[in-house]
Amino acid sequence: MVETPFFLGITWVTVICLVILLVLLLFSALASASETAFFSLLPNDINEMENSDRRSDKLALELRNKPKAFLATILITNNLVNVTITIFSTYIMARMFNLAANPIWAFIINVVVVTSLLLIFGEMIPKITAAKRARALATALAPTISVLVVIFRPLSNLLIKSTAVIDNKLAKRNANTLSISDLTTAVDITTAEETPSEERSMLQGIATFGEKEVSDIMQPRVQLFAVKVTTKFDHLLEMIIENGFSRIPVYEDTLDEIKGILYVKDLLPHLEEPDFQWQGLLRPAFFVPENKKINDLFQDFRAKKIHIAIVVDEYGGTSGLVTMEDVLEEIVGDISDEFDVVAENRNYKKIDDKTYIFQAQTSLVDFCKVFGINELYFEDIKGESDTLAGLILEKEGRIPQAGFSTSYKEFVFKIIKADKRRIIEIKVVYNEKTDE
Repeated sequence: MVETPFFLGITWVTVICLVILLVLLLFSALASASETAFFSLLPNDINEMENSDRRSDKLALELRNKPKAFLATILITNNLVNVTITIFSTYIMARMFNLAANPIWAFIINVVVVTSLLLIFGEMIPKITAAKRARALATALAPTISVLVVIFRPLSNLLIKSTAVIDNKLAKRNANTLSISDLTTAVDITTAEETPSEERSMLQGIATFGEKEVSDIMQPRVQLFAVKVTTKFDHLLEMIIENGFSRIPVYEDTLDEIKGILYVKDLLPHLEEPDFQWQGLLRPAFFVPENKKINDLFQDFRAKKIHIAIVVDEYGGTSGLVTMEDVLEEIVGDISDEFDVVAENRNYKKIDDKTYIFQAQTSLVDFCKVFGINELYFEDIKGESDTLAGLILEKEGRIPQAGFSTSYKEFVFKIIKADKRRIIEIKVVYNEKTDE
């Protein structure tokens, strides 16, 4: 008996089938690419297409505005093509190889090789390319897909109706459950690689705006500039000039007894009066709790036409101060003016590209902004702390003395000034990771 060889050779029929297989693989790639391209269009692309007179742009927008019919057509097309590819590949392999003699090779060729080709050339590469050239592919493929929508309309309508019940149930269950992480992820997906970091940060600030509380952005009590109600007018003017604030809290005996807010502009008509009783110019203070959401605070600021609020804890004691500028900076980033150089030097001092000296009461939000890192960077160890000093206290469980060092990820913290009750100054060394 003559043994049949494993490789049976290539015939004209096999060559024709291989060509058909390559064409089908191209169709699979185009179907996958079209799905990604249509839903990767940026707002600028859509605006330009709406103002365009090209028929392909109009067709692309029409298809995008009917996502269920579009996706059903793509799904049907892709599955029909992929099933046909599987049938042709099995037929070609059977004509080229003696698969019955070696079932292991039959499995490798029919399953591993064909599946890999479909994943790489029919899914991955087309979708990566489509994400980068979304508009060009969407407009190029729109006429073809419009024809397919008409051809497969009976099947696609059946598919849409069959999933309507499940779709409605899921819609009710998932109503109003969009999380902040979903919004942040959406920002990352929908912004292009070339989008400036400032714009990306602004979008992320908008996405997380509603979740942040006043305690996350306030100026803490220990950094609060306020004046005593019994302060003499001439001394008051010196303090205002030295500190440069336009709205100043005024207290009676302690910071827990805020009497009102002094607007510096109200003093201008009385600068030539040496013994002026400035206490009569105080305006009512607006008090807010630490856990108030900053989007609610923003609405209160707008409604009351004020720009400053005193933050109080659960016992009514003063925790800090928050301004309209603090709220807006959560969206647009730092807002600098002529006084911010002084404020910046008060919070930290840059020694070199890796070394900084920070005031211990610097908020973690401001600290993360200095280094351009995510505000959740210290989430694992910060506990309830909001400041750099609080972070170290949470990590160590005690008040460390001057000279003590500790580290976390890329940061090394060294206490350079402290007393028995608190940490005052911290040296920070940042060893940023770099790709080798």
